[in-house]
Amino acid sequence: MRKILLIISLLMASLAHAQTGGRLPKTLILDTDIGPDYDDVGAMAVLHALADKGEVRPLAVISCNKNEYVGPTIEILNTYFGRPELPSGAPKGAADPSFGASQKWPEMLVEKYPHKITKTADLPDAVQIYRKILAKQPDQSVTIVTVGFLTNLADLLDSKPDENSPLSGLNLVRKKVAGLVSMAGKFPAGREYNVYVDSLASQKVFAEWPTEIIFSGFEIGEEIKTGVKVIANERLKSPVKDVFAMAMAKSPEDVNGRQSWDQTAVLVGVRGVQPYFGLKRGKMIMQDGNNTWQDDPMGPHAYLTPSMPTPQLTALIEGLMMWEGKK
Repeated sequence: MRKILLIISLLMASLAHAQTGGRLPKTLILDTDIGPDYDDVGAMAVLHALADKGEVRPLAVISCNKNEYVGPTIEILNTYFGRPELPSGAPKGAADPSFGASQKWPEMLVEKYPHKITKTADLPDAVQIYRKILAKQPDQSVTIVTVGFLTNLADLLDSKPDENSPLSGLNLVRKKVAGLVSMAGKFPAGREYNVYVDSLASQKVFAEWPTEIIFSGFEIGEEIKTGVKVIANERLKSPVKDVFAMAMAKSPEDVNGRQSWDQTAVLVGVRGVQPYFGLKRGKMIMQDGNNTWQDDPMGPHAYLTPSMPTPQLTALIEGLMMWEGKK
């Protein structure tokens, strides 16, 4: 029996290897504040579409937002895309961020779609999920993509050895994480929501994170507006379409589509920077929730710069957002 299981495992690995052009898919953890904005929903669709294509293996979708609709929303989307088993977690600090959506689309999802998680508080501690997952992965193999507040990652860096790993959080990240992609900041200087909401956490992560950080800044996603084709797709029946249809109708400024900040971070986290973007290397410097930039060809950080024409990149991302879940 063990021999048969080994053969099956080798065959599955060989198939994944073939599907990704001779390399095994990346492993990735997505950290999201899904709720204040709805580009997070598009980002989760992109992640699952690329996973179905064999390009990435999601390890978890973790919330950095304590709002009670976030946990059920993550479950609903993971279930639609055929991955209800993906672990999740949420921050547990009394002062940690908690934000809902002004258009009330999470409430709509919870009303329309079945789910087992009733509220975000029912999720386990985000840091414990991170530590449990990272400890089991090969060294320097995990990509983390954060499209929300840096709360969880700051807490992870501060975490102590436990039953999952004898390493401190900093050393666990250093040992297991290949890189961090963060939808955060405005470049070369500015003030951006994900950074200033929990500015102390942001400052800690950007100063102490032990791997490369690639930033997809506000100015990148601002130009990529998606959702119009998603809504117009009559064949598509999905929670992604439901959210964009509802939120765009209630947001006159989004009549031509919603900015795709979070989708760009997931795309880069899975497929890499080129041919979609260029990179400017250096170091992000924070003060009072604002960021500036210091050029340095050997710096620990880099931010995305435009490369692929915006209409082409928009069509690519919107196509992935229309990926249908497993039936």
